[in-house]
Amino acid sequence: MKNKIITLIITAVFFGCADQLDIAPVNSVESSSALKTSKDVEALLVGAYALLGDGDVLGGNMQRDAELIGDDGEMFWDGTFVDPGQIFIKKLLITNGQAELTWLEAYETINAANTVLNNLNVVVSTKKDKVEGEAKFIRALTHFELVRVYAKTYTDGNPANNPGIPLALTPDNLEPLNRSTVQQVYTQIIQDLTDAVNLLPETNGFFATTYTASAILSRVYLMQNDYAKARDAAHRVIASGKYSLLSDYANNFNNSSNGSSNATAEDVFSIQVTNQAGINNMNTFFASSDFGGRGDIYVEPAHLALYDPADERLALFYDDERTGKWNNQFGNVNIVRLSEMYLTRAEGNFREGTALGQAPLDDINFIRNRAGLTTPLASVTIDDILLERHLELAFEGHLIHDIKRTQRSVGALPYNDPSLVFPIPNRERLINSGLVQNE
Repeated sequence: MKNKIITLIITAVFFGCADQLDIAPVNSVESSSALKTSKDVEALLVGAYALLGDGDVLGGNMQRDAELIGDDGEMFWDGTFVDPGQIFIKKLLITNGQAELTWLEAYETINAANTVLNNLNVVVSTKKDKVEGEAKFIRALTHFELVRVYAKTYTDGNPANNPGIPLALTPDNLEPLNRSTVQQVYTQIIQDLTDAVNLLPETNGFFATTYTASAILSRVYLMQNDYAKARDAAHRVIASGKYSLLSDYANNFNNSSNGSSNATAEDVFSIQVTNQAGINNMNTFFASSDFGGRGDIYVEPAHLALYDPADERLALFYDDERTGKWNNQFGNVNIVRLSEMYLTRAEGNFREGTALGQAPLDDINFIRNRAGLTTPLASVTIDDILLERHLELAFEGHLIHDIKRTQRSVGALPYNDPSLVFPIPNRERLINSGLVQNE
C-alpha cells in the first residue's frame, strides 16, 4: 500500500490541485516516509478524489450502469462491450468484468480515505477538521454507491437482516471482511456524512463542502423513505444561498472547471475532468463519435415522447436519439445539481404534508419554468413530482435507484428482482469464502 500511497500523491499533483494545496511534486518520497507531513496527507486526500472520479466509479460507469439496468424501453445499448450489455439486459454473470472493476476501484477509493483518516495526527490543526470531513465524505459516498448496487434496496424486507456490503473502516485491513447488514452500512454512511456536515466548510473550491455532504445525506434518507429528513437535508442546501439554478438548462452540462471552484452556480458537486487528468465515461458511452464518444447508447422515442413539445430540455437531444448532456469529453461529470435538491424537497414536503421552504407545487413549477414551461401547474401529484424528477435528471445516473426506492417495476421485473442487483464479484468470493453471494 505504501507504494500505492506514493502513486496517489503523485496523481494528486497532476489532478490540478498543486497550487491550491501548495504541494510540490513528491515522486522522490521514500515509501517509509510517504505520509510524514500534513502536505503528504492532503495530497493523498486529493488522490482519493481522483480515485472517486475513476471511470469505473463516479467518472461515469456507475451512473451509466444505473441507467442501463433501470431501463424499460427508453434507451438502447448498441455497444460491443459484453459487460454493459449484460447489465442492460439484466442478466449479469458472476464473472461480469464491470461488476468486478467497480468493486475493486470503489474499495481502493475507500482505502485511500481510510488512510487519510488514519494519519490525521500529522495534519496541521487549522486543516484537520476539513481533511477529516472530506475523507469521511468520500468514504460515505463510496459505501453508499456500493450498497445501492450490490445489495437489496433499503426498503426491501428487513435491512437489519439483509446482507449489505463489507464495511471498510480501517486502511489495509488484512483480515477478510464479510458483508455487514444493509442497516449497518446505512448507519455508518449517515454517521460519516453527519460528521462531514459538521466538519466541512461552506466553501471549499471544487472539493466537498458541508452542503455537499447534506446533499448526499438527502439521497441517503430518500433511499430509506425517510422523507422528512431527506426534505430537511435538501432544504439546507437550497437555503444556504450558495447555489442557484442556471437560467438555461443546457448550460449545466459539458463544462470544465476553472481550477478553483465548481463549473457553474448550480453544481453542488461534480467530478473534475481536464484534458490532462480525469475521465468522463458518460461522454464515452452516451456521446456520438462527433463528440469524442463511442455512441453505444441511444435514446429511444419512448423517452422523448415524455416531454412537452415546449420543454426546452427536449432541445438538448440531438439526431433524435442522443442526449447532449455529455458531449464534452473533457467536461466535468455532474454528481449533484441544485435542481435535484428542489425535487427532493418537493417530494419530501408532499409525502409529509408540509411546505418547508416552499409548497411542493411551487418547487415543481420553479423547475418547470426554468425548462420553458411557463404555464404553471394548478395542482401537483406524486406522479407529477416523480415524472419531473425523471425528466430533469434523465441520464445522470438516478434511474434504478429511484425505481427501487419507489418500488416500481422495470418492465416485467419487480423493483426487488435479484436480476436488478449486481453480483458479488466471483474473484472476491474465491479470496474470501465468507462473502455470501446475492440471490
